[in-house]
Amino acid sequence: MPVDNSGRKDALIYWGAQFEELEYRYSDADEELGVWSGDAFYGNDTLKLRWLSKGEYAIEDRAWEKLENQLLVQTPVSDFFDTKAGVRFDTPEGPDRTYAVLGLTGLAPQWFEVDASLYLSDEGDTSAEFDAEYELLITNHLILSAVLDATVAFSEDREIGVGKGLVSTETGLRLRYDVMGRAFSPYVGVVHERKYGDTADFARAEGGGTEDWFAVIGARIGF
Repeated sequence: MPVDNSGRKDALIYWGAQFEELEYRYSDADEELGVWSGDAFYGNDTLKLRWLSKGEYAIEDRAWEKLENQLLVQTPVSDFFDTKAGVRFDTPEGPDRTYAVLGLTGLAPQWFEVDASLYLSDEGDTSAEFDAEYELLITNHLILSAVLDATVAFSEDREIGVGKGLVSTETGLRLRYDVMGRAFSPYVGVVHERKYGDTADFARAEGGGTEDWFAVIGARIGF
């Protein structure tokens, strides 16, 4: 939503919030999760303040499996890409972690939305995350979204179950219907999660799984 207090175009302030994902997941191992990925922003075309939040809640265990928040500043570096920097607060299984964040986000050729982030933890460990999303318009309201999320660690952090190398991937397909423009869009879909290498070995040693398929139902909501 824009707010202009001065009448100058370069002073136009925007703010808004959305849940890209607000969903219930049911796995092939009978695991039930409540999952969200949200984003709020405030700023103008040259500088924005963003708050990103992600979470996974195990319904049966009544416990958080993942809780992540990022506070970032973002500024354009080209017509299609912004650079971002800030801090990430992460509550995984095990000790909490704080990270410095540096990244790039924007629209790649062929209309792929991409987001790449480099992290440096308070324990001195480095990692990177790459997200890509492509939307196929079946009709003006019916949209098929394909998403890939991959995480790579450049050093081991065994306390939180992360091994060096490719850590995990999450891929998903969601079919949504825009009921109120893009303000409310219910969807159904499927998600695949997998751990790799030493990270998978750490999960097995703790009695956990390394691969899951989920049926998904949820909504994308914007304000």
